[in-house]
Amino acid sequence: MKKQIKGMLVIAMMLTAGCSSKSAVKSTEGTQNASSSSAVDSQSSSLPSGRTGYGFDKWQTGPLGDLFFDFDSSVLSTDAQEQLKQNTAWLTANSSRNVLIEGHCDARGTSEYNLALGERRAASAKEYIVKLGVASSRLESVSLGSERPFDTGKNEEAWAKNRRAHFVVK
Repeated sequence: MKKQIKGMLVIAMMLTAGCSSKSAVKSTEGTQNASSSSAVDSQSSSLPSGRTGYGFDKWQTGPLGDLFFDFDSSVLSTDAQEQLKQNTAWLTANSSRNVLIEGHCDARGTSEYNLALGERRAASAKEYIVKLGVASSRLESVSLGSERPFDTGKNEEAWAKNRRAHFVVK
């Protein structure tokens, strides 16, 4: 009986949230809405400290680090805020460079939902960097949903790698 309930909960979670996308939605406007202040949260993420448990350091490319999000969330963890401060320091030192912030999701959920979630993730990162003093005109955001997963696995470890905001220096 417990296995049946657990199985139903997993299926329900997969149907109601996650990240999947067939197309990209691009936003160059600064996003300001009533919930924007909730995008920054001082609570720690469920990801391990330092993100080394998942091997994230092995796939970081370029001078800017990625952010990782909890399931069905665009809230910035303490680790994500620290990474954004580091990214902001680089952007400040390299004021002629612009950045594309890609919002990514894991493979669970509908395309529509996950495009919106990816957009919220990219917007959360952008809003935080702008609050730290980087001009909004230097930052562009795009939602890629689950179109470009880093890890194609079908487990929590793989999904955690795919729930991210990725920074591309232009």
